[in-house]
Amino acid sequence: MAEQDLQAQRDAIIAALAPVVDGIAATFGPVCEVVLHDYRQPEKSVVAVAGSVTGRAVGGAMSEIGMRVLARGDEADDELNYLTRTRDGQLVKSSTMVLRDSTGAVFGALCVNVDAGAVQQAHALLGALAGAGDAVQTPVTTFGNDIDSVVDAILDAHRLRQHQTWAGLDRAERLELFRSLDEHGVFAVRRAVEQVATRLGISRASAYSYLSQARASTDPASEGARP
Repeated sequence: MAEQDLQAQRDAIIAALAPVVDGIAATFGPVCEVVLHDYRQPEKSVVAVAGSVTGRAVGGAMSEIGMRVLARGDEADDELNYLTRTRDGQLVKSSTMVLRDSTGAVFGALCVNVDAGAVQQAHALLGALAGAGDAVQTPVTTFGNDIDSVVDAILDAHRLRQHQTWAGLDRAERLELFRSLDEHGVFAVRRAVEQVATRLGISRASAYSYLSQARASTDPASEGARP
């Protein structure tokens, strides 16, 4: 199929889902937010939104979850009924359903976010009455309308887990940092390598070199040629 026809097909799917966004949000009420993403423009992927749970707006960027889907490309699967937490501590239950054209190529996603805070409070109360232990920790996700802030948040989280500055990491730890950032889809975004290099205080050439080495070390075909 010609690329022009595929683009028209993707446009039609996006247009058809726009009223669905409003319908789902209206059905579940104020605790629900529905976001439609077009990954052909990742820095401005939000093309429709209804409800307000994560503060998304039309023209906003994808979250870390969207970046991970983008990094997986056509191999991405739906991620359903998972819990995450915003940076301000709000608990959110979400589902991310990828959009595909007739060739199977992933080009967007329909996301449903539900404010699970009230449910968590009720669960904590019942757990306390029943003598249950602490709730399981949920991962923190950055939802932002600016792609740079999302990349910064992912980098901050990784550096926090390392508990060291870049200078304090050995070569294996530096490669692991770049490998982990790559797996989270950070480098699927334009200018992300330059942004990461600036934050780490290294040159762009060094950042590209570490990324290349990190990818080579995870490629079974390059096992014998690992630097």
